[in-house]
Amino acid sequence: MAARDTSTLEQIILPGTPDDVRARYLSLETRAHGESFGALEEDVVVLDTETTGLSFRDCDLIEISAARLSGREVVERFETFVHPGYPIPQEIVRLTGITNQDVADAPSAREAVAELAEFVAGSPVVAHNATFDRTFIEAVPGGADVSDVWIDSLSLSRIALPRLSTHRLADMASAFGCSSVTHRASDDVDALCGMWRIMLLALSDLPGGLLSLLSSMHDEVDWPMRPIFSYLAQVRDAASRPFSLKEVRTSLVRRCPHEPRPDAAELERVSGPGDDEVEEGFGPGGVVSRMYERMERRPEQVVMAREVAAALRSSTHRAVEAGTGVGKSIAYLLPEVLFARRNNVTVGIATKTNALTDQLVSHELPALAEAMSGDLSFVSLKGYDHYPCLHRLDRSVTEELPLAAVAHDGRSDNAVACDMLTAIAVTYAYCCQSPDGDVDALGIRWRYVPRQMLTTTPGECLRARCPYFPNECPLHGARRRAAAADVVVTNHSLLLRNVTADGKILPPIRNWVVDEAHGFEAEARRQWAVEVSGDEARAAFELLGGVRTGTIHSLMSQAMGLEGSTLAIGLLTKAAATAARASVSVADLFVAVHDLAPLARSDGGYDAVTLWLGEEVRSTGEWAAVLEAGRAAADVLGEAVRQLAEAAEALAAEAPALGADLGESTRFLRDLCAGIELICEGSDQTYVYSAQLTRSKRKIATERLVAEKLDVGSDLATRWLPEMQSVVFTSATIAVGEDFSHFDHAVGLDLLPEGSHREVRLDSSFDFDDHMSVVLARDLPAPSDRAYLPALEDLLYSVHVAMGGSVLTLFTNRREMERVYDALQPRLAAVGLDVACQSRGSSPRRLRQRFMEEKTLSLMALRSFWEGFDATGDTLRCVVIPKLPFASPNDPLVRERDLREDRAWWRYSLPDAVISVKQAAGRLIRSSTDTGVLVLADSRVVTKGYGRLFVSSLPSRSVTRLESANVGRFLGMWRAGHERS
Repeated sequence: MAARDTSTLEQIILPGTPDDVRARYLSLETRAHGESFGALEEDVVVLDTETTGLSFRDCDLIEISAARLSGREVVERFETFVHPGYPIPQEIVRLTGITNQDVADAPSAREAVAELAEFVAGSPVVAHNATFDRTFIEAVPGGADVSDVWIDSLSLSRIALPRLSTHRLADMASAFGCSSVTHRASDDVDALCGMWRIMLLALSDLPGGLLSLLSSMHDEVDWPMRPIFSYLAQVRDAASRPFSLKEVRTSLVRRCPHEPRPDAAELERVSGPGDDEVEEGFGPGGVVSRMYERMERRPEQVVMAREVAAALRSSTHRAVEAGTGVGKSIAYLLPEVLFARRNNVTVGIATKTNALTDQLVSHELPALAEAMSGDLSFVSLKGYDHYPCLHRLDRSVTEELPLAAVAHDGRSDNAVACDMLTAIAVTYAYCCQSPDGDVDALGIRWRYVPRQMLTTTPGECLRARCPYFPNECPLHGARRRAAAADVVVTNHSLLLRNVTADGKILPPIRNWVVDEAHGFEAEARRQWAVEVSGDEARAAFELLGGVRTGTIHSLMSQAMGLEGSTLAIGLLTKAAATAARASVSVADLFVAVHDLAPLARSDGGYDAVTLWLGEEVRSTGEWAAVLEAGRAAADVLGEAVRQLAEAAEALAAEAPALGADLGESTRFLRDLCAGIELICEGSDQTYVYSAQLTRSKRKIATERLVAEKLDVGSDLATRWLPEMQSVVFTSATIAVGEDFSHFDHAVGLDLLPEGSHREVRLDSSFDFDDHMSVVLARDLPAPSDRAYLPALEDLLYSVHVAMGGSVLTLFTNRREMERVYDALQPRLAAVGLDVACQSRGSSPRRLRQRFMEEKTLSLMALRSFWEGFDATGDTLRCVVIPKLPFASPNDPLVRERDLREDRAWWRYSLPDAVISVKQAAGRLIRSSTDTGVLVLADSRVVTKGYGRLFVSSLPSRSVTRLESANVGRFLGMWRAGHERS
């Protein structure tokens, strides 16, 4: 039999997968034909369902398919349509091909599920994303009788095949030659039947002893995966030595030699690429042309690349605004890579979003490396909490599961514990096959798995006291290897944390590109903030525990077997009592903080409010109570820190690892104490202080006290920029009109010596004037007018009808959005248009996915959709901004600036709002063929002098001012002229 083409599988195996792991993956399909898995393939039912939508509350079953396996064969099938009791939505008809005629004579959900229960007869059920299918089945009366054992093959595939870039059933079935997946349940069942054996064999390939470890951990939990691992372990691990992650990791990383690059600052001379070299790279037959099958020359892209090269040659900085379509990534990557290779140094790229990081690491840099004949090395680096801490991973197998540290949302302790065990298993499997890598793509349900169970923080990392440090550690090993790479790609947050850590986190990189730089100041303010959280403090105290629970209890139990343990146990007992008092004292502090809520003004939210802790608040009796409680909490926290340090020292004398564990687990107390002292005293003038409060009594003690840096640019100009040779800040939206002064101040460029930086503004390569129209509704009432919302509702109705849907309306106020949605949704439904709303508790990711999939769906959303959301083509035809996005006058940062500076609104709030509007407008045109309309429904853009600044900053000069009654007619004509055939 001819060998099947494995190119599809090759495409979804992650770059950097070790050769032996890759070879095992590629041979799975062939080897699976000759394997037998006994009871794991006997009397197992594979199941899939189709539904009227994704909402468990509002949607219903329309098809159920199941198959019973015996060995490799399907010996029995169950197939039925289900009548949902109402018409199937058209988008589901298009997606699945299931019509109302198909379900017209089908059984009801109750009848169908009863027949399914009879077919399954209590056998184990395998389903891909089993929670989805099980929830819909068990929502039907009698559904709980189908089976007590549901095995999620999605989670299982992540454990079995951790080096795949996707675990979608369709992708895996295609890669391994199984039946094709459609949006019909029977086809998906056939595909999963084929994948079941592949998954079992891949599990058997995991290192010796691992399956035994996984099957035996936390045997008090009824975990559906346990019987699978136990059965395979009996065969696979019978002759194996006990599992050692240390040995596996040592073997893995031994294959990744590295030689650190020199610090560019210590080199006698560095040289950058010349303009001719850059031009050649972008010219016919050059490196860039070899990256893409079709490459069109973009003059703006070449200009930007030459600017980056000039910055590298002259050791100066740049602020580059490059419009959509310029191709910024390659414009900065090519000169930076040429510089790194010529000087044998490492250069850095810092991005704001994971989407751009993934694009660079998964697409742009591999393509560039291939075009350069593979002569390019690059590494992606993230923060501590993105990497598995192997020391904590090992502890998670034996220590009590931190069930109290996460919300349950009505789920049982066992259900949450199962999520934790699955996370442990996925992480072990991934670390056994991955020299580098983070936990972001492992599919861990972080809502039910506390990150501190599997990751660590800079302050808690054991470093030299950890058995995996440095080489075997995914975090420190990646950073050592990054020091040998041409390019390091990281995010803004890690770069900024490196600044506060005096360069101890990242390699000594002196040449950076900061992409998506419009968000750099805000991220710096977040990263450098000091925050004290009632919820986080409570969870940390619960993990620390006392003589009966948590870390202290665990350490006391382990210490009892040591010689000379009496002193340590006595000190631990004393420290536990003090920690308990500290927990109560901190809780008392947050009760006092909760009582500040009546002092705060509401800005249209619900229970949550933010209070500026200025002199007016600090002079009240309510603040006096907070100050008293804060000082008391700081005192007892200080005492607890001292006592726990003494206990850790006593433990370390007998068992260094136990002493290190205690030090790791209690470091949060020192940070908590320091944060309380800083914010309560409020004397450091470089910060602005606030309290994030709730008016709800049910959420008492969930508040936060926050100290944020007031002038980020000043810190960057003194602590970071002077240490850099060149920094290129770039984004599509950093200038206000032609003016860069707002951005330069935000990042500290305005404080540098004259001649050390330069600004460059490059227009988009797209024809915005032809492809994007701007409509100004000039006669709407002012946003503060009571007549505004009814008028806005009428305008939005005409916009949606004229555009036929595909409208994104971006609000700044949740209450106003929901009021408009409640009034508008029935009117639009009456004319056959559907609109979704980013309501409380909704998932932005799912809303994005739904908006992308349903072509005519419209969406009303908040700040998370103003930027970083790409919807090309007809999915998005119109963006409406009801109100100019000025910061609230009650925002603590705004109030502090107003107090300290004249004309602060003009210097900060106005340009920030202009850039936000530019970001929102950027959602419309994401490719050279996109067309769209931006509607500004705030009459101030016409009636106020500053309105010209908003209009002049937009990429399109096609601007029309209209009465709101005429907007719909204009859009109808615009659509007729731009609609694709």
